[in-house]
This record gives sequence, C-alpha cells and structure tokens, in this order.
Amino acid sequence: MFSALTQKITGLFSQLGSHKKVTAADVHTLVDQVHEALLLADVPHELVVRFCQDLKQKCSGLSLHSALNAQEQVAKIMFDHLKQFLSVSDTQHGLFSAASIMVLGLQGSGKTTSIAKIAAYLKKEAKKKNKNCAILLASVDFYRPAAVDQLELLAQTVGVDFYRATATGPVEAAREIASYARGKSYDHWILDTAGRLHVDRVMLDEIKQIDEIVRPEYRLLVLDAMTGQESLSVARSFAQVVDFNGAALAKMDSDTRGGAAFSFSYALQKPIVFVGVGEKPADMQLFWPDRMASRILGHGDMTTLAEKAEEKIKKTEQQSLYRAYSKGNFSLQDFADQLSMMGRLGSMTQLMKYLPGMGQVKLSDAAVEQGEKEIKKFKAIMGSMTPKERYNPRILDGSRKKRVANGAGVPVQDVNLLLSRFEQSKQYVKLLRKSGMFQRYFR
Repeated sequence: MFSALTQKITGLFSQLGSHKKVTAADVHTLVDQVHEALLLADVPHELVVRFCQDLKQKCSGLSLHSALNAQEQVAKIMFDHLKQFLSVSDTQHGLFSAASIMVLGLQGSGKTTSIAKIAAYLKKEAKKKNKNCAILLASVDFYRPAAVDQLELLAQTVGVDFYRATATGPVEAAREIASYARGKSYDHWILDTAGRLHVDRVMLDEIKQIDEIVRPEYRLLVLDAMTGQESLSVARSFAQVVDFNGAALAKMDSDTRGGAAFSFSYALQKPIVFVGVGEKPADMQLFWPDRMASRILGHGDMTTLAEKAEEKIKKTEQQSLYRAYSKGNFSLQDFADQLSMMGRLGSMTQLMKYLPGMGQVKLSDAAVEQGEKEIKKFKAIMGSMTPKERYNPRILDGSRKKRVANGAGVPVQDVNLLLSRFEQSKQYVKLLRKSGMFQRYFR
C-alpha cells in the first residue's frame, strides 16, 4: 500500500540529503511527485490538489532549523501534513465503550469477517486488563446465502456468543435481537446488517428502519480498501441515511493502491477505527494516523512491530534471548528460538512492512517461498541435533553432520548452509552489541 508514494518520497529525500537549503525547485519536484503518486493511489483528484497546495505552501520559503538539514526538515513537514490529512478528532474509543454496535457495508466488503475480527480484538484488549468481556454477535443479513450461518461459525471460532433470530424479516429480526441482547448482561453486542452488491434505495430504507429500532450506541461502516474512490461514494451514500461514527477498512493487506485509506478521514471527517490486515481472526488492527504516515515516508512502524512482539512472545523468552545476545553466548538453540519467535510475528512479507526502508520492497513469490522453505529446513535440522550440539555447534564434525542430515531428511549441504547462516547471525549480534542498540529491540 502506498508503495509508489513511498518510493517517490524516499527517492527525493535521498537527493535532499546533501542540500543545506530547500530550494523552490526542490519544492516543485516534491509536489509534482506527490501529486502523481496520489493519483496512482486512486485518491480523488480534488483531494490530491488540496493536499498538494497545502504541502507547497508549508514548504515554500522554508527557513531551516539549525539542527535539521533539508531532508530532515521536509520529512518533518511531510509527516505532520500526512498525519493531519489521515486523521480527524479521535472518536474511535467510543466504540470500545459502546454496548450496542451496528455494522454497515456492501456485500463483498468483508463486513461479516470484520465483525468477528473486531469481537476477537475486543476480547483480547479486555484480557490484557484481566477482565472478561461478554460479546454477542447476531445478523439480519438474510439476502446473502448462508450469511447468518457464516457469522455463527465465526462467533464459535473467536469464542463469543451468537443469537439466531426466529423472525425471517430483517426489521423484525433486528427488533428481536435488540430485545434479547438488552435483556442480557453483554459488554458488547454487534449486529451485522444486510448488504447488497451496490447501494440502492431499498437497502438504505431498510437500514434506516433498523437503525431507528436498534438505536445503536455506535455505527461502524466496513469498506473494501481495494475499491479506491468508489468506497468514498459508498460511504457518502450511507452517511446520508445513517450517521455512522467511523469506518473499518478491510483487505488492507491486499495489493490495494491505498486511496481509500488516504482520503477517507479528510473527505468524510470521520475516523478510520480499524484496518484488516489478513484473513485470521487476529488480523485486525487499530488505525494510527501517525504510524501510517511513518510507513508512507519509508520510516517503518517499529511501534506496531514491538506491540506484536509483546503479544506473541513471552517476556521470559525475550529476556532469555537478550541475555544470550548481550553475553555473547549465542548458540544454535538461541538461533532456533529466534526463528520460532519470528514465525509467530508473521510471514517475511508481513514483517517487512514494518521495517524502516523495507515497506516498499517487493519480494517475488518465488523468493518468499524459498525463504519460508529454508526456515522450515533449518528448524528440521536443528530438531535433529542433540542439545549438546545445539549449544556447542563446533563439535559438529562430518559424521555428526551426516547423522543430523539423515534425521532431518536433507542433504549435508543444507546442514552446512544452516551453520553458515548461523555464523552470519552471530556477526550481526556482535554489531548490535557494539552499537548499543539492544534496548531498541528488547524492552
């Protein structure tokens, strides 16, 4: 997402690196390239013009701060401008305190799966505070075949309650569901409304009736991030009938051009609350404008990566690896633990999105597949070693390597490749120790 914009901006930053002053030519080049990249990202033309005019005004006649060079100063202006454009007043927390949540959206937008992901997210956040969170899911989407069954199955998957209305009409079913949910002590109950393949008057009238009956505390619109400018038209159509509070952008992990994410908040003056970044129930994240702005500028998003690490990796595991790194006693066992931890954070492609300077790098499917296969092989090889060999790989002579290779079902060359990768990793650890950067990676 935003890869074209990131490439253009980072390319220009590298040119500005040696400049002591931002010239009019620099500003002209920056604005032109941003203009082109935003259009390629499927941002509406009128918003592109407005964004670039404001950017030009902020950069023109720039007086450099003594502590910053031209590149740093322009980067700061771009970051502040992007953050402002991507955000509105922070009302996302209204969803977390709302007991009743109604979800809107078209068929195919990812609405039903997003509901389950949001339920999983709410449960996870409550668990962090050592609280139980009682959640009910229900649906009045009777138009899409098996939509109700799908939500019931998803509710079971994420471990929340589900209620199936006996009424067969959406409006009557909504009344029944609201009555049932309010008679129970649920922290949240989330209603999936009916969608269509496109916006039509019948659907909007039905949504309005359901809204008047349910009177939800929070209304969330789910949009397909892949639809670009069309998603803004959908949002405006819903806003004319139901004043929704915020949006969730589904399918942000796809090869979307990012126009919806870039322009939604500015165009609608409503916040993006969630972004879907995968197909699993846990693949739902809060949308943070400052973090997105950092990724667009090629600075990565180490904050989100650190949060993922805290969720997926136990503190004791992090501390154990830190001790091994800091003392220089980095063994193959530590290497195996490191691979296991990285695997829990996501695939190679997913992790690269959060690393500074790597978000716009595109690995071929073949390269990703090769990397994943290599890691699986390495795990099998280390699993065939004795504890003594993992903690002291120097004892791996020819006969031991052959035994390990046979046990893992790989040729001896793969054992040698693992040992080579291990030595490279040890050298990297030494560099980290010398640079004093451990505190940035282990908190």
